[in-house]
Amino acid sequence: MGVLRRVEQEKVELLPVAEGVLAPASQRMAVVRRLAGPLLSVGMLCLALWALHLLAREVNYHQVRVYVHSISHARVLLAALFTLLGYAVMTLYDRFALASIGHPLSWRRVTMISFISYAFSNAVGMSLLVSGSIRYRFYIQNGLSTGEVARVVLFCTVSFWLGLLALTGATLILVPLPPGLPLAGLSVPLGVLLLAIPLAWFALSAVRRSLHLWRWRVGLPTPATALRQILVGALDWGLAAAVLYVLMPDQLNNGFGHFLAIFVIAQIIGLISHVPGGLGVFEAVMLAGFGATDNAALTAPILGALVTFRVIYYLLPLCTATVLVLQREARGLRQKSLLAPWFTGLLPSFFAGLTLVSGAVLLFSGATRALPVRMAILREVLPLSVLEVSHLLASVIGMLLLILARGLQRRLDAAYWLTLILLLAGAVFSLLKGIDYEEATLLTLLAMALAPAHRLFYRRASLFSTSFTLGWIVAILAVLGCAAWLVFFSYKHVEYSNDLWWQFSFHHGGAPRALRALVAAAAAGMLFALGSLIRPQKLHREPPSEAELMLALPLIKQFPSAQAHLALVGDKTLLFGAERKAFLMFDTVGRSWVAMGGPVGTEAEARRELVWTFLEQCERAGGWPVFYQVSPADVDIYLEVGLNLLKVGEEARVRLAGFNLDGKSKKVLRNTVNKLSRDGLRLEIVPAEGVAALLPRLKVISDAWLRDKNVREKRFSLGSFDPAYLVRTPMAVVWQGDQAVAFANMFLNDTHAEASVDLMRHLPGSPNGIMDYLFVELMLWSREQGYAWFNLGMAPLAGLQSRGQSPLWNRFGAMVFGRGERFYNFRGLQRYKDKFDPEWEPRYMAVPRGIALPMILTNVASLISGGLSGVARR
Repeated sequence: MGVLRRVEQEKVELLPVAEGVLAPASQRMAVVRRLAGPLLSVGMLCLALWALHLLAREVNYHQVRVYVHSISHARVLLAALFTLLGYAVMTLYDRFALASIGHPLSWRRVTMISFISYAFSNAVGMSLLVSGSIRYRFYIQNGLSTGEVARVVLFCTVSFWLGLLALTGATLILVPLPPGLPLAGLSVPLGVLLLAIPLAWFALSAVRRSLHLWRWRVGLPTPATALRQILVGALDWGLAAAVLYVLMPDQLNNGFGHFLAIFVIAQIIGLISHVPGGLGVFEAVMLAGFGATDNAALTAPILGALVTFRVIYYLLPLCTATVLVLQREARGLRQKSLLAPWFTGLLPSFFAGLTLVSGAVLLFSGATRALPVRMAILREVLPLSVLEVSHLLASVIGMLLLILARGLQRRLDAAYWLTLILLLAGAVFSLLKGIDYEEATLLTLLAMALAPAHRLFYRRASLFSTSFTLGWIVAILAVLGCAAWLVFFSYKHVEYSNDLWWQFSFHHGGAPRALRALVAAAAAGMLFALGSLIRPQKLHREPPSEAELMLALPLIKQFPSAQAHLALVGDKTLLFGAERKAFLMFDTVGRSWVAMGGPVGTEAEARRELVWTFLEQCERAGGWPVFYQVSPADVDIYLEVGLNLLKVGEEARVRLAGFNLDGKSKKVLRNTVNKLSRDGLRLEIVPAEGVAALLPRLKVISDAWLRDKNVREKRFSLGSFDPAYLVRTPMAVVWQGDQAVAFANMFLNDTHAEASVDLMRHLPGSPNGIMDYLFVELMLWSREQGYAWFNLGMAPLAGLQSRGQSPLWNRFGAMVFGRGERFYNFRGLQRYKDKFDPEWEPRYMAVPRGIALPMILTNVASLISGGLSGVARR
């Protein structure tokens, strides 16, 4: 009986790992933290653009272009060679990292993964996040565990910074900054301080195996490995500096050491700024470092060298990495087995990133002057009106591509088709506005790569209903801001007047065209923003109405899992799909929006779309989406939307076709059922229409059971004794003579796929084994009625393994399962269900990635236990 008292509770308990929920002050702090990073990046970008404006106020676009064209082919080839060597050195980061964790891979595979991750992280910025995400997806496929991937990313990041600090420190000591520059007088002390960090790392690796920092334990490498980290990082940064050095003008050639000192400081400041790729920040520091202020003879060549450096060191590797990923996609389309959830989850974001870049290219192109030679050709073959319209529409398409990139990331079918059309249209307009065949080639290639990937974009939702995170809004505004800066920089020699807006000319129409295109692009963005304001309001939690419950009932009855009947409890909000073909039941606590199970419905597309809808509603409200007790059949959906899966237990299901009481293993059950039958116990299944008349008698049983067990009503994943709920389901009642001694309300679907129970309660002092009797009789009755399965519910934390390579959550759950008997009878519950010979199936909780997991677990425990005070009570 000690086990039986927990049978109905097993569906609702979750071990808490923290206390408290987010107070309003904590929620405000969380909002501030979410806003701080993007706003800091925007602020730094604005400061960098303003600094560039001041530093380059005497320079015009023509001067910069002249220097770019004057760079010899030999220098460009040498810069490309140094770039190739630099990216080859970067592969050593991963190779040494894999060797340090004892999981080496082939040189070819490591080279490809390393190159792709660095090509994207160098160009996009946020190296830890971007390269770490790419490494995670590729290395998981190659057999590494999550923990091993994290160690590889940490090793590479530490090597990256150790090399940069070592090179910067040594350079500042050997070649101090020239007088007149900021920090010039502190060059040597600053160099000593920076160099001390990698030296300390090397020294500690020689004497200790680990280092404790507050609550963290950091494993230290061997001295040889630490030395390799420092040398590889320094060589990597030295080769990056060499790329720019060979492109710089000869009049600034004061030696590689002097150049290197300014370069590494500019890179550090660019990295600290968190601006993607250090764009603008790095350039401003380089101009200031070489004293190019108010000196057009120096500023124009430096800007020309920096532009060429960006193209060779960042853009060309990014394009090459893009081709590699597209080749991998093509193989995946031929071999469907490669399109696993991890890979299909990567491709939409990948296409979204490329679309964002394409939109930026069109906007930047529209903000700068066309090449005179190409314009001369257009004068001979095109009317002026075609040129003007093409220039305007190309910039508008650029803005629309920035917006559609978000739709691609959210897998919208409409975004896919619009992007495909606009990419081809943008390629045509690029040719018509200035014979920009480079842009046209880029857009066409992206359209060709996107065309066969339609199956990845299956959502039929409106683009206007898509939520744009602060990061996306900041990215779009940053691109538009850079385009505006380019307009003013490119045409600073043109005096502004109102007449500019109405000037149309092949010869002197560049500035008016750029202004009109910029305003048209901004107007397109504003129109989309206004259209988005008409989207449906944020979803608010409220109990379902009678009409909603009646609308959900046919979906519940046709759904294979009987647990869908929990929607009838009425304590959870019901979110229906657009066509009412699926619904989701959820509740909120703190910032956690917790869905009970997955979407309920028979159409896979409707259920998948509902997950996305729920995710977007959570994003608008600033909440965390959580799906509790989801089945393995739906894990692909949650992986595709970017959620992480935690195993929370295993569900016991009895296959009724083979269930009987024969054999030695069922002797105890057989004897119990036979004895109680002889004592006069009998089971009656009361239809839902007849339950209301029985409720007063059943209420006595329920109240006595709660008092005897010293528990209170639970919620969310279990019903309560609520007459409005109980009259919606059939009731199984155990009679002893004319007295009701036990009851259980039943979940029965019309497909006869599964039967189950929710509340199970009995009078104190009832015959021993009454719950065994009730279970057996219900299974035999369900088998006679043609049901395939009987669901015994979930055993929390069952099946979690505590192994060296297991995730932390699995090891923690396995420890609680084995040693947490004083709080909850985990093992006893699993053993009790095992005597019915069930088949165990894992159940998961889908949660967002990040550090919010402890708070999410606390919120879920509070929700299903009826409050935090119920967490500690049985």
